[in-house]
Amino acid sequence: MNNIILIGMPGCGKTTIGRELAKKLGCYFFDADQVLEEVSGQTIHELFAQGEETFRDAESETIVYLASKVKGVIATGGGVIKREENMQVLGNSGVIIFINRSPEEIIADIDTETRPLLAEGKERIHQLYAERIELYRKYADYEVGTGKKWSEILPEIFAILEGMGI
Repeated sequence: MNNIILIGMPGCGKTTIGRELAKKLGCYFFDADQVLEEVSGQTIHELFAQGEETFRDAESETIVYLASKVKGVIATGGGVIKREENMQVLGNSGVIIFINRSPEEIIADIDTETRPLLAEGKERIHQLYAERIELYRKYADYEVGTGKKWSEILPEIFAILEGMGI
């Protein structure tokens, strides 16, 4: 089995779904943001304080590291799709699943205080979604989740994996 890579907006459920998926599959779970903080020795907030480009560079290094893992579920950061090289590396390491939740669904579920790119307020989610939706779709092998709760998305992903023989 190759890696299962989850992409999508901040707050769409990548980490929650990824943990459950890995547990049920009996494989490793990697939260790219958490790994980035461990490897860099800095928090995401600290990296963003140095500029988004500094954060994206650290994120790209983390993606190369994570893509080398085998038999894992990787929950990426929401902006990983902003760099084509990230997506090429991830695409070569496994199947990419886009968890598509509407801005309204995300706003109902998240605390924007804990997310650097959303510090400007919840309306920023609509803006980011509009900016990123086509990139998520471009790089995804599969898209799941529109209008569904994470507990309903998990069976969708298992059906995809079963169809792939995983």
